[in-house]
Amino acid sequence: MRVRHDLLASPARLAGRRGVEESVADDARCVGRVQPHRMVGGRDGQLFHASAFWGAKTGPNPTDRGKNGTKRHLIVDAAGTPLAIEHTAANVNESQMAIALVDAIPSIKQPDGTRRRRPVTVFADRAYDAEEKIRDALRRRGIIPFIPKRRTPHGSGLGRIRYVVEAAFDWLFNNRRLRVRYEKRDDIHDAFLAIGCLLICWRRLQRFC
Repeated sequence: MRVRHDLLASPARLAGRRGVEESVADDARCVGRVQPHRMVGGRDGQLFHASAFWGAKTGPNPTDRGKNGTKRHLIVDAAGTPLAIEHTAANVNESQMAIALVDAIPSIKQPDGTRRRRPVTVFADRAYDAEEKIRDALRRRGIIPFIPKRRTPHGSGLGRIRYVVEAAFDWLFNNRRLRVRYEKRDDIHDAFLAIGCLLICWRRLQRFC
């Protein structure tokens, strides 16, 4: 007997303690194909197909290889306002999404009526230290990269500028639904991430109303 994915009791246990015939197992499997919340054949554990539970865009967590997870990638402006967000499997390196995030920035209308799509500069931490893949790609787009190199002393002062993206993540994860991914479907999680970014933008706009 199951409730959703949770195994409450196998047909054999029901037959032994609840007065249910052993033959219920065959009938239960037939019913389960149509209505999974009804009685089905028992198996060990609580989650059905637990290895596939997290669905698309998940991968081994770098801090715990026994669990699959999701990583969020965010680019913000100088005030911490979200400009573009993506999510990938947890084992995807940040550098693989850097240029995709820059290209995903929507065109923004300026006071003179023109639209700007590219930032003047991009600040990032050492995880994005890749000369050809990131720095050269940014320069080709007319963007000046400020990215410290790995294995160099800390204290460049760039952290005082980059902290706004960490603050934006904190604001985003104040929404309990985004702190942990619960959805198997990646498009549903994308929708919740977009809503979280919209809420941040809306709270900023309220200051001017």
